[in-house]
Amino acid sequence: MSAPQPAGAAGAARAAGATGLGGERVDLLQTLDKHRGFLRFTVRDLTDEQAARRTTASELCLGGLIKHVAATEAGWMRFAVGGADAMASEPLDWEGQFRMAEGETLAGLLAGYEQVAAATDALVASLPDLDLAHPLPSAPWFEPGAAWSVRRVLLHVIAETAQHAGHADIIRESLDGARTMG
Repeated sequence: MSAPQPAGAAGAARAAGATGLGGERVDLLQTLDKHRGFLRFTVRDLTDEQAARRTTASELCLGGLIKHVAATEAGWMRFAVGGADAMASEPLDWEGQFRMAEGETLAGLLAGYEQVAAATDALVASLPDLDLAHPLPSAPWFEPGAAWSVRRVLLHVIAETAQHAGHADIIRESLDGARTMG
């Protein structure tokens, strides 16, 4: 099997070229898009039933991971623009985001993820400064009083996406033996 080609890499490259972006923003967007591509590649050729199946002891399924990563990216982009209040402005079903609900399809979840990715790419291209920072929401896993810049938010989204692409690879291999790499 050859290495996956990220489905949205051309989109990130087009966004960079069309807006005259260079350097750091292109690097961040291309890195994020590479990991989005790994995640999308992992769910290739699956039925909705397969995408909803749990193959490990965890509650995770492949469709749920797509849904979670899309919701996480969208939430952090709201934070990047408006801080913790903006991040919390959309209700989140913490447990439900990790599994496919009745009536959800893998194609629908992937389409939603693609919309989130396009919005993120456009936002990163349009922001005047990646140093814009907001205080983090109050949570036990954040240092009290800490603030994150847009740059730090993007790095976090890249890390989340890469981590969950790895989870997806394990679930997919447990499902039918297919792997993203190798």
